[in-house]
Order: sequence, then C-alpha cells, then structure tokens
Amino acid sequence: MDKRLEIAIAAARAAGEIALKYFRTALTVERKADHSPVTVADRECERRIVEVLTKAFPDYGVVGEEFGTREGAGARWIVDPIDGTKSFIRGIPYFATLIGLEEEGEIILGVIYAPAIDDLLYAQKGHGAFDKSGPIHVSDRATLRESMIVFGGLNVLRRAGYWPAFEQLVERSGRQRGYGDYFGHTFVARGQAEAMIEIDLKPWDMAALKIIIEEAGGRFTDFAGVPSIYTGTALATNGRVHDEILDLVRHQPNLGGRR
Repeated sequence: MDKRLEIAIAAARAAGEIALKYFRTALTVERKADHSPVTVADRECERRIVEVLTKAFPDYGVVGEEFGTREGAGARWIVDPIDGTKSFIRGIPYFATLIGLEEEGEIILGVIYAPAIDDLLYAQKGHGAFDKSGPIHVSDRATLRESMIVFGGLNVLRRAGYWPAFEQLVERSGRQRGYGDYFGHTFVARGQAEAMIEIDLKPWDMAALKIIIEEAGGRFTDFAGVPSIYTGTALATNGRVHDEILDLVRHQPNLGGRR
C-alpha cells in the first residue's frame, strides 16, 4: 500500500477514535457562518487528522472544513472530519471522516472511515477501490428502470429548482431511497445502488467520494457532466445510467458552489 494512502487511513482512524468519544453524549452545538452545525468533536477530529498528515508529509497543503486552508507545495489533502455532523449530533451512526489527496488538480486517493459502524473504504488512482472485505465494484445495471437511485436532502433540491428533474427521475427509476452524506455514495461504490444525486456540496464533501466511485468503476461528475468537486453538485453512478440522469438535471438551474 502506498505510504500516502496508509497515512490517510491512519489519520481517519485516529479521528474516528475521537468522534466515538463524543458520540451520543451531550454536545454543545454551535452554528457556523453558513448556519451549518459544528461541535467540539468536528474540531478535535480535524486537528488530529492534520497533525497525522502533516507529520508524515510536512510539505503538503491541507484544506479542511473547520480550519480552512494550510498552504503547501504540490499536493494537498482535502479533509472533512465528520461528514454527516447532523446525524452525529442526533446519535445516528452514519457519519464518517473523509480524506482525499489532490495533486495537479486531480484527486488521486481517498479514504472513508465510519467509526460507529467500523466501515472503511479507500481507493488510489489506478489501483481500484476496496473495503475491509476486498475489492468493491459498481453494478452493471444498464437502465434506470432497473436502478435504485439514492439522494440527499429533498428540500435543497426543491429550493434550487431541481424538483421537476427529480420527479422525472423518480418516475423513470425502479427504486428510490434517501441516504444522505457519504453514506449513499457507498451504496453506489459497492454495487448496491446505481446512482446518488446531491447538491449544496463543498470540495471536502466530495474529494474522497469521487476517487472511490471512479476506482470502483463508476463515474462522478457535477450536473453539467464535468468531473469536478468545485461546482456544488454531484452525480455518482455506475457509469451506465449516468448520461440519462444528466439529460434530466443538466438543463435545470445549477446551484453552484464555492471553492
């Protein structure tokens, strides 16, 4: 295993230990400038992740959800210490640490670690995607009618103007389930669902997910079909139903995102 991937996994596991210390305890919840919740657990996890990563690779930069950007040379880590903070706060076990590594504008490795369910997924460009059982791969279902579609928050889709497209997607697909945050993407990567659709995202929400989906044989783009983590929208699929879904969403108003 590449040392960078090994260290990223170690950092994610270290953060998981901290998260579990606070999980299902009486937490004080603060609000950030964008009104999203944050807790002491988010901050402590990010500090620990950055500590582990920068000790091993002091020249690399870091972009984190809680503490912003630490400039570096060459590659940079993109970190979400607790993806699914709202679930974490409410005692729901589907939250995870996400760590991606970006080099020359491309995500080259990613790690997902969900400590409450001890679930680990990881990938490195050109080497495939894995969980603790071994290699994982997207499904080979080729039509929407036989596909399961996974989605995040419905209200944010509605407010951003994507409701007509989503209604058509529901009508054309075989099954639909709501599994937000990182969690829905793991179903796609493991071949348990064919597509995950989500908006109002930041780069740290997507970096690790993108490479894992791609190395599992799938496709990850924004709603315009661009393989970017910087536009705020995400469509992750098994690749075979991707274009059909893009045809539905690409002509709707794009929510956009911030770098």
